[in-house]
Amino acid sequence: MDFGLLCVHAHPDDEAIWTGGTLARYADEGARTAVVTCTWAEGTRRAAELERSLDLLGAGKPRLLGYADARNADSAPGAPRFVDVPLDEAVGRLVEHIRSVRPDVVLTYDGYGSYGHPDHVHAHRVTMAAVEAAGYDQLYPEAGDPWRPRALYLSAIPRSVVAAHWEAVFGAPPEPGQTLPGVPDDQVTTHLDVSRWAERKWAAMHAHESEVGRGASMTMLTALPEQARAQMLSNEWYRRIAYTGPREEALS
Repeated sequence: MDFGLLCVHAHPDDEAIWTGGTLARYADEGARTAVVTCTWAEGTRRAAELERSLDLLGAGKPRLLGYADARNADSAPGAPRFVDVPLDEAVGRLVEHIRSVRPDVVLTYDGYGSYGHPDHVHAHRVTMAAVEAAGYDQLYPEAGDPWRPRALYLSAIPRSVVAAHWEAVFGAPPEPGQTLPGVPDDQVTTHLDVSRWAERKWAAMHAHESEVGRGASMTMLTALPEQARAQMLSNEWYRRIAYTGPREEALS
């Protein structure tokens, strides 16, 4: 299978939570898969956990930009926070990985960062700029030969799914008029059934031992009834943004 897939994520564990089923599925089908993680540095506990997760998902070795988490200076001692780094620097670092992996498809978060975390929002901004910049030989010439992916996909949970499970997680239904995470259902262009890979995705999430019981996403998933959790683990949703080539789906 001559197909490359690159995910860009903010933190270790996001690769499993948001795109774990997609990564495992395409790796099993013979695609080249890789993950760039914007925060945390080599030598930290979470970087080691990331390596175990990627091994389970078949997504190669960690590709760490090495910046600090916006909310945890210990994530990369002595390094600047990802959200504080000049945009041009972060884009150039990511362009280098895009040109190295040469993916057909790049995956990252939607513009709200899925739930508003500043590192997620910034990862979206950097990825949008880097996917475009990677195709121009005039930009970042030191980062390798130009490469333009066929499409960019934004991880996007349908708002109806969020609403359906809100009470199970938080103990009460949403307040009238409350703005929920996720996107309107009609903005979701692509749904992947990853039920065959759900157990491996769950195992990859648990490879991040430091987050089990304290990470927001892990806590919410654990709080769900078993059937609802299985539904969340078995489905991944995206919004497709076309760049080059045919307009038909690159993921299916």
